[in-house]
Amino acid sequence: MALVTMKEILQHAEKNTYAVGAYAGSDLISAIAAIKAAEETKTPIILLEEFSLVFDDDISLELHFAAINAMAEAAHVPVATVLDHGVSYEDCVRAIRLGCTSVMYDGSSLPMEENIRITKAVVEAAHPAGVSVEAEIGHVGGDEGGATASGAEVDESQYSTPEEAVYFAEQTGVDALAVAIGTVHGTFKGTPKLDINRLQEIKKAVGTLPLVLHGGSGLSVEQFRLAIANGINKINIFTSSERAGALSAKKLLDNEGEYLVTFDQIARDAIPDMQKDVMRHIEMFQTPSIMNF
Repeated sequence: MALVTMKEILQHAEKNTYAVGAYAGSDLISAIAAIKAAEETKTPIILLEEFSLVFDDDISLELHFAAINAMAEAAHVPVATVLDHGVSYEDCVRAIRLGCTSVMYDGSSLPMEENIRITKAVVEAAHPAGVSVEAEIGHVGGDEGGATASGAEVDESQYSTPEEAVYFAEQTGVDALAVAIGTVHGTFKGTPKLDINRLQEIKKAVGTLPLVLHGGSGLSVEQFRLAIANGINKINIFTSSERAGALSAKKLLDNEGEYLVTFDQIARDAIPDMQKDVMRHIEMFQTPSIMNF
């Protein structure tokens, strides 16, 4: 099936009312685990790339994306790569040049009109190159890429509204829209509670535009499936699978004996645990086989 765009995957998901998970791909071990999970379950998958979690220098970035793209091309399932939380127009253009099939510009902390202005510019750069675009309105709690042990709380004043969603979509022409309805980046402090009524209103307002849920780690099966039934087509999972890899490494180091634990052993042993976590979410999302893609 090889490398495809996020738009291709999500259009099918929206039409058939299901969700596809987007998992950590900012390092090759995480990407291998996610692709292995998708291949075993025969489901499409999205890999999240984030510059702040990869490398600072151009050579390393080019090598990383060349490897990720080659892995996706060799896969037997549809694989999309998306720049996650691009913080500027320049970052998004850089990701396009590196071969990402999709980019997400995050202007959610900006005033609405500024968010629209930059997102529209990203769309105008991406679409002629065959690259799809995701954007975000409202604000998801927690620190992106920096989960805390105490967890993060939601801020209902930062939730997305149906009026903002339809206006933003019409003004920008994005291919997918991330909305804030009660999730956080990292881990939850307390019990998560999604505003499904708000989600229903947003979906009704934007029609067939695929909606995205960021900060999915920690939700229950019932919450995931309720969100999917009411319009969510892409769910970002980062902390859960990355934590599975970290706990695998901790187990190795805690039980170190006569032979020293080396990084290659940590990486090799982490893949099965991370793969299992991705497969667990694929099952929760009830993502269908590519036989139906």
